[in-house]
Amino acid sequence: MTTVNEIYEAVVSGQLAMVSEKVRQGLAEGISASTILNDGLIAAMREVGEQFEAGEAFVPEMLIAAKAMEQALIVLKPHLIDQGVKPHASVAIGTVKGDLHDIGKKLVSMMLEGSGFEIVDLGTDVLPERFVQAVRDGAQVVALSALLTTTMPAMKAVVEALNAAGLRDQVQVIVGGAPLTQAYADQIGADGFAPDASSAVRKVHELLGTSRT
Repeated sequence: MTTVNEIYEAVVSGQLAMVSEKVRQGLAEGISASTILNDGLIAAMREVGEQFEAGEAFVPEMLIAAKAMEQALIVLKPHLIDQGVKPHASVAIGTVKGDLHDIGKKLVSMMLEGSGFEIVDLGTDVLPERFVQAVRDGAQVVALSALLTTTMPAMKAVVEALNAAGLRDQVQVIVGGAPLTQAYADQIGADGFAPDASSAVRKVHELLGTSRT
């Protein structure tokens, strides 16, 4: 088994210590950082997402794999920068005003980062103005999370704030969370809806026309 395959397996199985060790080993062997990223980390997170969608993996397994991927990126990022490897795009993500739920948003953040995106995590209870500022600062995607039906209207407020700031046509807006539907996304003028972290990654790639590999 090659080192890249070992990295892939370590991420899929959530072996935090091993994946960091194998990334260092791969770099020492002369494997490029971009190869480790694409064939090791991104491919592994895609596999985990497909397992989740097939009902073969669940949120705890996805979180463990995502944490392993995060550990790998800590080692890999300086080498990616040195090689001039750039992220697909910048994604500003946050749970909307009035909502303090974090787990789903965090999982989406980690899955997107593992798929090659730069993440600006705004946290929870985020005011519309902070999303607007993130777009002014260069975010090409705004990802909004809500777990409560009572906070869903705050998503519409973000879209309206982007419109009022004259920035709406510069950014893709994706929404997600337990009570959300495609119909609601359409109603508030969002560009996309994702019911889970795996589909969120696919939807962001789709909206931007980027590759998942």
